[in-house]
Amino acid sequence: MGTAVDIKIKRANKVYHAGEVLSGVVVISSKDSVQHQGVSLTMEGTVNLQLSAKSVGVFEAFYNSVKPIQIINSTIEMVKPGKFPSGKTEIPFEFPLHAKGNKVLYETYHGVFVNIQPQKGKFTPSPVDFTITPETLQNVKERALLPKFLLRGHLNSTNCVITQPLTGELVVESSEAAIRSVELQLVRVETCGCAEGYARDATEIQNIQIADGDVCRGLSVPIYMVFPRLFTCPTLETTNFKVEFEVNIVVLLHPDHLITENFPLKLCRI
Repeated sequence: MGTAVDIKIKRANKVYHAGEVLSGVVVISSKDSVQHQGVSLTMEGTVNLQLSAKSVGVFEAFYNSVKPIQIINSTIEMVKPGKFPSGKTEIPFEFPLHAKGNKVLYETYHGVFVNIQPQKGKFTPSPVDFTITPETLQNVKERALLPKFLLRGHLNSTNCVITQPLTGELVVESSEAAIRSVELQLVRVETCGCAEGYARDATEIQNIQIADGDVCRGLSVPIYMVFPRLFTCPTLETTNFKVEFEVNIVVLLHPDHLITENFPLKLCRI
């Protein structure tokens, strides 16, 4: 008859930190007794990097650097060769969560081009005041054709605790053109590379509208964005890859003008 094997973790939320102990039981179920050659359990944690479609073929040497990076590997022998009786057998196990060699246990994260299969940070607030006018914009081809406008505001901190919202305010002091919309765009930037070059990909992971229509002049518009749990992680920078985040304040003016101001963010978990 068939034998079923299941692994059950004791901690319900399955969230662990470096130095803690991962514990649980291996459950073996069979209607008949089963002869076996021993049972062992292996725990492995890796960082997987991959090129985006537009970067494939650009850096031939890059393929060597995108091999999975193993950050934890541990095997324990649970049961020596013998026989399991019929019914259900539970075998307890414990794994201490220690990184392999000099590696670091990064937080589990699934991006587009970086995946981490299993760090607390230090938080120092860094408030930013900003002013946006046609003269402060970058990458503008025909600046003279832009309507005159003046936007002021501030972000309470660009160093952000990932479990707390990004906050601030925006004030439209003046604008010749009517405003259609004001949005916050959260962007994840994944960089993979080696000595021969690197591949950088930016992905919009969240977009929220904070104002709709022609905003009253001089009115404070709150900036409030919760970081999406499944698409963010603490900012990472290693030898082979980086995971960074940026926020864009996007203002749409009539008839068809798009104004974007970019702010790099540093996310941490405390």
